[in-house]
Amino acid sequence: MTAERARITVFDTTLRDGEQSPGCSMNQQEKLRLAHQLDRLGVDVIEAGFPIASDGDFESVKAIAAVVRRPIIAGLARACRPDIERAWEALKDAAHPRIHVFLATSDIHLQYKLRITRDQCVAQARDAVRFAKSVCEDVEFSPEDATRTDPDFLCRVLTAVVEAGATTLNIPDTVGYTVPSEFADLITTIRQRVKGIEKVTISAHCHNDLGMAVANALAAVGAGARQVECTINGIGERAGNASLEEIVMAMRTRPDRYPYETGVVSEQIFASSQLLSEIIGVPVQPNKAITGRNAFAHEAGIHQDGVLKNPLTYEIMTPKSVGVPDSKLVLGKHSGRHALGMRCEQLGYQFDRRALDDIYRRFVRLADKIKNVEDHHLLELIRETHKPATSATPLIEPLPSAKAAAVAAPAAGTPAAGPPAASIAASSASASNSPAPEPIKPFPIAPVTNAFGAPLPVHSDHHHEHQQQEDYLWGV
Repeated sequence: MTAERARITVFDTTLRDGEQSPGCSMNQQEKLRLAHQLDRLGVDVIEAGFPIASDGDFESVKAIAAVVRRPIIAGLARACRPDIERAWEALKDAAHPRIHVFLATSDIHLQYKLRITRDQCVAQARDAVRFAKSVCEDVEFSPEDATRTDPDFLCRVLTAVVEAGATTLNIPDTVGYTVPSEFADLITTIRQRVKGIEKVTISAHCHNDLGMAVANALAAVGAGARQVECTINGIGERAGNASLEEIVMAMRTRPDRYPYETGVVSEQIFASSQLLSEIIGVPVQPNKAITGRNAFAHEAGIHQDGVLKNPLTYEIMTPKSVGVPDSKLVLGKHSGRHALGMRCEQLGYQFDRRALDDIYRRFVRLADKIKNVEDHHLLELIRETHKPATSATPLIEPLPSAKAAAVAAPAAGTPAAGPPAASIAASSASASNSPAPEPIKPFPIAPVTNAFGAPLPVHSDHHHEHQQQEDYLWGV
């Protein structure tokens, strides 16, 4: 019997930490739009903002708390009474409110930023959580810069806030300093040494300064954390936060390594990414995992050939599983005949092998100049290449529906080899003197051999197979 998979709480902080990314601020209506989409996405917690930061942020948190009723709505507060009071004022109408209290704990922050002692830090954290608990049942505490905090002192602070009533302990890698094995060890240490830890949820909040935010978050989950804090598209301070879509799809794609589940509706991921990009005016980088425009795009000929035969050859998840309409074959200088022929068919043109070779040679020369060949380029190339009056290259062109129906079934006694497409225009011009249009026959397929000269079988029931086999062997 399969063991039940642990449930991971997804805490989305796009509207708070994500908005702190330079150039990514949002007004109230924009925050509301995104909050409704996050609700559709299925996140468990929406951190709606930092209420004391501005009147606008206060009103945004208050508006979201009033209308988005399913998830927990959190508001951030420093470990001081005015912040906590302001946060509660914004959150009190929420169906499921949470106050998120934070205080720095590393020596460098205590000495240079807060200018308080360790003992003062412990007292301030304990008192702040106790006050927050007096107004709100659900209280999260974050020791800012936890990964650069002395582990013994960190456990001392966490024990104090658990005793004061914290229900979630969030361990932030505030400056993106840690690495996966080290972060996992820290979570293990906290689970072993913090008194009362079994009564609370351990959370991970990772920044991407060294490019390891997602890896660190997953390492924390493996060590026992049961909440991950993340953002859509990984936006956030400096290099950003752990990307929600990457964490969720890593668990979804590799359950053998990450036997966890979330409540995220993965089919809403792409829509969420696109909406955020539209609101903040910052495009997703093309090679961004899951949501970048190249995430399901293929240009290399061997890759395109494999994807056309079976998408699983080069895709570890389906585009539709994250809400992307379909894979995209990008026509460029690395593309092969298989992909080119398929795109020509989608545009309404079908070529025999020799004609496709001719088109392909011209296509590669064009792709060397313009990088990506769009449909209008390809249509122009086809028109220039196929000149019926002079071309010696046989070509099968699309026929008008009436003529296509007339030639669909060859009549008895039809000659074994039909004329090239160049004769279609001539036969059409003399249609009044001809009893019926002469059917088009496919161009004969030449024998195919493998790399050792042995003949390869040709299957007449699939008109692409010969082309696909050569496409793969030639690597284009």
